[in-house]
Order: sequence, then structure tokens, then C-alpha cells
Amino acid sequence: MSRTLSALLKLRDLILSGELAPGQRLQELAVVDRLNVSRTPVRAALARLQEEGLVEAVPSGGYAVRAFSEEEVDEAIELRGVLEGLAARLAAEKGAAPERLAPLKACLAEIDAVLGATRLSEADFERYVELNERFHARLTALADSPMVAQQIARAYALPFASPSGFVMAQAAQPQARHILAVAQDQHRCVLEAVERREGARAEAIMREHAALRQVRGAALIAPRRA
Repeated sequence: MSRTLSALLKLRDLILSGELAPGQRLQELAVVDRLNVSRTPVRAALARLQEEGLVEAVPSGGYAVRAFSEEEVDEAIELRGVLEGLAARLAAEKGAAPERLAPLKACLAEIDAVLGATRLSEADFERYVELNERFHARLTALADSPMVAQQIARAYALPFASPSGFVMAQAAQPQARHILAVAQDQHRCVLEAVERREGARAEAIMREHAALRQVRGAALIAPRRA
């Protein structure tokens, strides 16, 4: 399993819980010691957090944790849902050849295998995060719209709006597997809608999918204030 992804999930946990407070400096070596991992995955994880809008580079070196509110996170996720809904509608209306749908179906099959476990391990959860991000990227690509893809990438740069914007603490929640299973059902439904060229349905499902993200993250985000 990717050590970068593991470091990324743990750093998100620390930011969301407030253990890493807004404005706090993050030096690479200090993070290495805290997470007990090597410098390479930490460096990559910090760069990814900057892309997601959770930290910002400081002129003297390193990063600082950015402030954000629950409302900002909710709005970012809703915006992502609107844009991904548009991408799904365009994909359905334009039509997608079977060979372009095949990789998404294979991705769903891999997610099914991960969720087949009675209890999710950390490795299972990390694998789900990777596959979920892959599915969303490939679904966006089906729209064949560079403009929409660019705007979705910008939305992903907002706090916790990225499809991979999970935290490790979510894996330990009692309802985690159930919520991920619901999300997987939505993945399957939107792909069916795209395949059947049902644009309005595909768009509505992706908006609902984003709303699920707001529900599953609310309990974790609520204690964290800007």
C-alpha cells in the first residue's frame, strides 16, 4: 500500500482534529518524526495537502496549516457535486464506447472486492480511497470536456472536496463500511445511467453522491473551526 497515501490520510486526521492548528508550521523533518515514515512519502503528502488547500507554502520553507470552516467544506463539496454532475451528464449525452466504459467497470469490481471484507482494515480503506479517486477521474474523462475537467480540478483544490479527501479516522467509524457501500451503489448507478445515455439521471446521481460525502464527513468536520 502507498506510504504516501497513508501519510496523507494521517495528516488530514491531524488537521481535521485540530491537533495541527490553523497557522501551525509543518516542517518536513518534524512530520517525518511524528508519523515515523521516510521523507519521500511525507514530502509527497505535504505537496498533495497544498493542492487540496489544507496547507500553504511559507516563504521561509515548509508549510503552514490553513484555516477553514465547516461551511466552507460543505460548499466546496456541493460545488464538486454540481461539476461532477455536469461531467456525468455530458458523458451520457455524448455516449461512451464500451471500451471506454470497461476500465470504470473494472474499477467497480475492485471496489466490490475491497468492500467484501466483513471489517475494513486500514489497508482496505486506503485501497478504497485509491480506487474511488480513480473512478471519479475516469468518469470525468468520459465527458470529453477540458473546460469541465479544469473546473473540477479547481474544485478538488478546495478543503476536503477531493474524492480522495478522506481521513483515516473514518475507517474506524461503525457505519464506515455501510456508507462506502452506499457510495459504491451510486457509482454503479451513475455508470449505468451514462451507458444508457440518461443524462439527467446521471447528473442527479452525482449530486446525490456529493451530498453523501457531506453526511459522512459532518461528524468529523464539525469540531474543527477556522
